Amino acid sequence: MAERGVAGDRLLQTLATPGPAARAGGQSVRGRTGTFLLGAAVGAMVTAMATGVDRAGDFAAAVDRVVAREALDSVTSGAQDAVDWLAAGAGTVREKLDGEGGGAVLSGPARIIDGDTLEVAGARVRLFGIDAPESAQRCLSAIQPWPCGQDATRALAGRIGSEPVACEEHDRDRYGRIVAVCRVAGEDVNAWMVSEGWAFAYRTYSLRYVADEIAARAEDRGIWRGRVVAPWDWRAGERLPAMAAIPEPGAFGQPGAQGCVIKGNISASGERIYHVPGGGFYERTGIDTGRGERWFCSEAEAREAGWRKSRR
Repeated sequence: MAERGVAGDRLLQTLATPGPAARAGGQSVRGRTGTFLLGAAVGAMVTAMATGVDRAGDFAAAVDRVVAREALDSVTSGAQDAVDWLAAGAGTVREKLDGEGGGAVLSGPARIIDGDTLEVAGARVRLFGIDAPESAQRCLSAIQPWPCGQDATRALAGRIGSEPVACEEHDRDRYGRIVAVCRVAGEDVNAWMVSEGWAFAYRTYSLRYVADEIAARAEDRGIWRGRVVAPWDWRAGERLPAMAAIPEPGAFGQPGAQGCVIKGNISASGERIYHVPGGGFYERTGIDTGRGERWFCSEAEAREAGWRKSRR
């Protein structure tokens, strides 16, 4: 039988562990529907991996249909939990179908741009299968907003430190950036960011890290200790209701907090460029924090965050 992989191992581990209610002598929190789906998930996943690529492909397609059903919005939380684990199992199968990347490997020291982007060997690398809060994004812990985007960036920087990374290319995004799984001393950094609660599993592109996200949510790690808007929704303009009345630093084209006037713009090609007062493009450059653009208090701060200075 093919190797299950991390997601499969975690799935089976969770199945072997009774839920809180079961440990207390009651019914499992997953409920009867959840238990049924979990059983189906394991059976289908094991069968798919044991019988080869054709059955695995059928299983992955079936999972897509199940997860997409609008009816899931009204089923029990236990069933939804089961579907998430089913998705995690599908992610394991997909990894078998897609391989482990197989692309070019970039190695060397890394410069951290944000919670899911770094620079290695002069190339921008977007971490595959995850989406971290944007640099300007804030989350809520109790009733206090906190800079979860900046903290996610710091978490990635702290995990990598000065160690060399090895990033295996999976794809290229629309900005031409390499999309890769990066490892430090053999550990999957993408998985680490999700399992520590500093990034979402980016289900639109991969189910590989769903199990890690579920574990992080269950233990209130990182962004899950309070309320958070998914980064893709935040980029589309969604904000937490409790924070809607709190103007974000630099919102609506106004200078940021504490008189910070350096504009951190993101070009159409995804390049991050900062503009200083008096620069050729300063006046005509607007700042849209919803796209991840931001204000800086110094050029050093802008460079440290991964922006380069405008050439004019």
